Amino acid sequence: MPSMRAVLERREKAAVVRVEELRAEFERVRAALADAEEELNHRVIGLEQYLEALAEQDVSGGAEASEAAAGEVPLAAQRPAPAPVTEPRRTVARKQDGVSVEALGPDYRRIMAAFTKAGGDSVTARQAAVMLGWDPAVATRVEGARGRLKRLVERGWLVEERPGRFTLPVPGPAAAA
Repeated sequence: MPSMRAVLERREKAAVVRVEELRAEFERVRAALADAEEELNHRVIGLEQYLEALAEQDVSGGAEASEAAAGEVPLAAQRPAPAPVTEPRRTVARKQDGVSVEALGPDYRRIMAAFTKAGGDSVTARQAAVMLGWDPAVATRVEGARGRLKRLVERGWLVEERPGRFTLPVPGPAAAA
């Protein structure tokens, strides 16, 4: 009959082997999750860029109409017209004189309302995700909020004062006059 110590040591070795196997499996799953999240982020960004390009194409459509009036047949007129889009596009209007926040999509309006409420305080992407009612523990949601904030910066609605910290732009002397 084996001694009690030998039985306990054998059980300990078996437990150590099981823990190492589970750790290896955990690392494999964590790496697969990170890869899947990265792919999702790329696809979300690609879709948003595609929708922005469509919006810019629609804006340039006005220039093509003026060419047609001059007697030139634009290339777009030679193609069949695309089917109308029934969903709202996720475009962000450029901030110009007279353009109100109402020109933005619903998520962007909520972000701008939260910034107005926050006053001059800067906001991170995680805080913006909370403002949108999204789970800040989900990386894809935080990255989606970061993309929206960056887009608002590109269009002049927000300023990135430091990397990852966003705030409303300070009105300049031209705005005060």
